[in-house]
Amino acid sequence: METAKVYTQDGTVDLQGRPAVASKTGRWRACSFLVGYEACERMAFYGIASNLVNYLTTRLHEDTISSVRNVNNWSGVVWITPIAGAYIADTYIGRFWTFTVSSLIYVLGMILLTMAVTVKSLRPTCVNGVCNKASFLQKAFFYMSLYTIAIGAGGTKPNISTFGADQFDDYNIRERKQKDSFFNWWTFSSFLGALFATLGLVYIQENLGWGLGYGIPTIGLLVSLIVFYIGTPFYRHKVIKSDKSAKALVQVPIAAFKNRKLQCPNDLLELHELDSDYYKSTGNHRVHHTPIFRFLDKAAIKIIRSRESPCTVTEVEVAKRVLGLTLIWLVTLIPSTLGAQVNTLFVKQGTTLDRKLGSSFQIPAASLGSFVTLSILVSVPVYDQCFVPFMRKKTGNPRGITILQRLGIGFLIQIVAIAVASAVEVKRMHVIKEFHITNPKQVVPISIFWLLPQYCLLGIAGVFDAIGLLEFFYDQSPEEMQSLGTTFFTSGIGLGNFLNSFLMTMIDKITSKGGGKSWIGDNLNDSRLDYYYGFLMVISTVNMGLFLWAASKYVYKADETKEFSGGCVQMEVKPLDTSPLTI
Repeated sequence: METAKVYTQDGTVDLQGRPAVASKTGRWRACSFLVGYEACERMAFYGIASNLVNYLTTRLHEDTISSVRNVNNWSGVVWITPIAGAYIADTYIGRFWTFTVSSLIYVLGMILLTMAVTVKSLRPTCVNGVCNKASFLQKAFFYMSLYTIAIGAGGTKPNISTFGADQFDDYNIRERKQKDSFFNWWTFSSFLGALFATLGLVYIQENLGWGLGYGIPTIGLLVSLIVFYIGTPFYRHKVIKSDKSAKALVQVPIAAFKNRKLQCPNDLLELHELDSDYYKSTGNHRVHHTPIFRFLDKAAIKIIRSRESPCTVTEVEVAKRVLGLTLIWLVTLIPSTLGAQVNTLFVKQGTTLDRKLGSSFQIPAASLGSFVTLSILVSVPVYDQCFVPFMRKKTGNPRGITILQRLGIGFLIQIVAIAVASAVEVKRMHVIKEFHITNPKQVVPISIFWLLPQYCLLGIAGVFDAIGLLEFFYDQSPEEMQSLGTTFFTSGIGLGNFLNSFLMTMIDKITSKGGGKSWIGDNLNDSRLDYYYGFLMVISTVNMGLFLWAASKYVYKADETKEFSGGCVQMEVKPLDTSPLTI
């Protein structure tokens, strides 16, 4: 019993592989060394992403569709590469070392990008704000720098947040409560970096130079990495399990298909499962049977005289868990597409409006993205300190509401935001018609602050859906695949960006066919962004219906607790809530 009190109960270890001492490692003390990196990384990412579309159009002379597509494609790769980084972490070298290598690649990419906009031979020459066309080599070096950053992000994004969550012991009641608030405050700290990027870096880029605008976050990343390594003695590390869980994702559906003509036994105990001593000795988690996706149970049917060993119930349940997550993941792609507008069309829309503040100061269009961040920073404490306690009293749920209910609220607010964006665009087009504006560089006499509601609504939505998705995919993933589970979150954002590129390209081709006017032309004063926003609102409403259906079918992962007795681990699993329409 003394061992259980001294060491963490979730089996975490220190960097040398020794059991982690509960009182000296982990918790918020360890996380304090991590949040600095997250804030600086967000500052770097948003410092690039929020204003990249303007750099591509003004410095590299790309047209609107190409620049928006290239921003979406780069953002998509940044959010897709974490799949590889998470797999490497969960299967081979762990989150700490995967993050360490990847963060150095990230910093290298930032250094190269700073060189691409600073060194004369690597950037287009500009006279009086008008730049010459970039050469092939200059473009190649610029995009190589961007995609080096994307490769580095592949190992940092899925591992830094999950590594932070690993610092809390799920089997310690006090630490479990702290972990329930972790993702809220983690996102709060990350958006502090984003706020500085959209308010400060964007202004610096447009008024003091792109080199300084990219150099500041590069230095910030280097400093934050030093702080991260100072905290090494306080970190807890999850032990790397075998890659059996990942293999089961392939083996289970194949085995179930082979056994499709067989009848599942009425007695679930007849399905194949390993002895509990195996799970105790290996430290792996045994997962009990659940009544969902029953067709996969056929993979665990014992077949007499068969040379192939059947899958275990645990392996089948892991596959079921990932399949359930996949269904939820699919209905998050459209919301991610709406979020992609913040750094693309919203910015281009803002460049056409009156951006003056006072007599001389002009607001960078990309700086309005700071209101997404500000909305999140204001809303997170309100959500965590007011909304959750209030709803907890009403529902009895420690989170106040279920995670899927949280996502649904966020998705609904997003639909309202895109409807507001469409209405504002209708207003802008009415003024354009009233003043007979035709020149693409002519300013529409409407204040840029008309765009504030759509930015603020997307920020409030992010408190519900963005943070909720990160928590959902970490919390609901199989124990041995939590880094890979987090990539459901990142890859959803990535594919949302790719989907936005695809939709914009198709809409442009269809609407401009036969000499017609494109909805998203180079001259936004002669385009119909309101139609495109309306289109996004329609598909988002349809997607909301699909989300409600998927949520009604979803069964939450059972709560698991470990009890240590003589070095043995026993699993206690509470019954699953399988009531329909409970999201």
